[in-house]
Amino acid sequence: MKSRWLPGWIVPSMGWSVPKRSAPQSDVPHGRAKKKITGPSSRLTTRTVDGLSNVGSGTTGSLSPHAASDTPIATTAKIAYRFCFTHHILHSSMAAVPDRAAPAGSAHGPRLIRPDIKPPGKIHRSGVPSTRHTAGLLASHSRCTDLTTENVRTPSRETRPGDVSDVNDKPSVWFHTFGCKANQYDTERIRQELELRGAETALHVDQADVAVINTCTVTNQADANARRLVRRLRRQRPDIRIVVAGCSTSFREAEYRGLAEVDGVVPGHDPSAVAQLLPQPGDFAGDAVTADRSDAPFAPLRRNARGTRAWLKIQDGCDRKCSFCATRIARGASVSRPVDEVVMEAATLARAHPELVITGIHIGHYGKDLDPEPRPGGRHAPASLATLCERLLEEVPARIRLSSIEATEIDDRLVDLLAASDGQLAPHLHVPLQSGSDRVLRLMRRWHTREAYRARVLAIAERLGAIDSGAFGLGADIIVGFPGEGEAEFEETRALVEELPYTYLHVFPYSVRDGTVAASLPDRIPGDVAATRSRTLRDLGLRKGQAYSEARAGTTADLVVEGRDDRVAGVTGDYLRVELLGDATPGDRFRARLRGRGGRLTAEAPVKARAVAAV
Repeated sequence: MKSRWLPGWIVPSMGWSVPKRSAPQSDVPHGRAKKKITGPSSRLTTRTVDGLSNVGSGTTGSLSPHAASDTPIATTAKIAYRFCFTHHILHSSMAAVPDRAAPAGSAHGPRLIRPDIKPPGKIHRSGVPSTRHTAGLLASHSRCTDLTTENVRTPSRETRPGDVSDVNDKPSVWFHTFGCKANQYDTERIRQELELRGAETALHVDQADVAVINTCTVTNQADANARRLVRRLRRQRPDIRIVVAGCSTSFREAEYRGLAEVDGVVPGHDPSAVAQLLPQPGDFAGDAVTADRSDAPFAPLRRNARGTRAWLKIQDGCDRKCSFCATRIARGASVSRPVDEVVMEAATLARAHPELVITGIHIGHYGKDLDPEPRPGGRHAPASLATLCERLLEEVPARIRLSSIEATEIDDRLVDLLAASDGQLAPHLHVPLQSGSDRVLRLMRRWHTREAYRARVLAIAERLGAIDSGAFGLGADIIVGFPGEGEAEFEETRALVEELPYTYLHVFPYSVRDGTVAASLPDRIPGDVAATRSRTLRDLGLRKGQAYSEARAGTTADLVVEGRDDRVAGVTGDYLRVELLGDATPGDRFRARLRGRGGRLTAEAPVKARAVAAV
């Protein structure tokens, strides 16, 4: 798979990991028994395998059946993140963990989930309880404040990894997130809730007392990856407490309860329920439990610890019934967050992030379950994604980007905002196609036809392509090898991809998902055939993307700087990655002329950006 990042960075569409670096060394021999931990747990960090359809995934917005992210990654604290394949993520996360036997007298006996405890419900079906707070909107700024070092501590060299004595008996927690941007947002919510309760971020798993794993259920492989990580953690860190949450735990709760390696299970993404499973003083050891729900309110998300851009989750769940998708089963019906609540959280996030990515499971249905919004003159207008975007553009000083959204759910009002916002609403759409064959679309239980999708995309592209430089990024998710997809059906998909002005594609062979309608469909496609079709579309997508990139050379772009201080890159509004020449700092935002060099785009960081970085 070809990289689309700077030299030295790996960008397949699978995720990211912390670059290899030596962990803090302990003066205590590894063979010596570790003392019983008596505190909750502190130090939290997030590691993620991005979902694909959210911005460029949904991976995000509406969740695609296959997850992977093509988004650039930013700097948090003083840790440099780089992209890597999932297996490398798992490997690097364990690389510094010494292999040692369970300490003598360890209380980690049978880790059985107590069957008498009721699984938690959701505080708010969107995954985010209502919040009460004041909104102080900030003036526009060219560089965001770095809040990523907050509540992050590094253990002293005299203390063994996992020993909490150097952090005043507070729990240290390490996070690992599988899946889409909605899942990543949920992890950030959990992280913040635990920090508010006194926990701190562990930069590496070998420094943590607790591991919180946020699971994904997009494919069977995603489930397998989560269970593999759980077993590896238990094998290499017998003293660590393991808590699993997320979509997979909702869909396969009984299976996770049956894993001897797991200490606690939270079906779903309830931060308070996860917090209940953290060890309390003097209570680190104990039987595994399933957390009960807590209705305690908590503050809006203040920052995204993983990078420069922040996820802004506006809804959860999905009312569609695609035959291949298990996420709607795990997440439930679509539920929207109130407009005022979203805008207030966005204003808070904008203090630390120059770009906010609107995400959810099916953002095109945002507002359908909300009361009409009051308008000037005593009128009321139905709440919608366009209504929300209008408020965000008026009140939040950050670039707003939509994650994955269905093409047939983009109304003219939203297109008008994209055209008139001068880049504040990023000129980029990720519109899942899944198939270009009407026959396959019916088998997938998609609600639109090939022609309905085609006509809407062409109309939007024509409108946005006529604005200024004609910058308009267009991506899609496509499943190949779906049951019943013959050569004729695949050719229909290929021809549609050839016609439409895509700038990138996310293409995956169909993956059977237990419990879905598609799992029982006949006429399965051989794996080698699906792989060949996948390569064909990916190559076509790369050619179209390269042609678009070359056409952008010589035009100007609105750039947000991501990366780490010694290796940064710019992300344009139309979702291109640009190599930056000169000095720029993650969090900077500026306009610059794009130039082509050696098959990639470059831009010069302006003096103003360098001056801001030096302050």
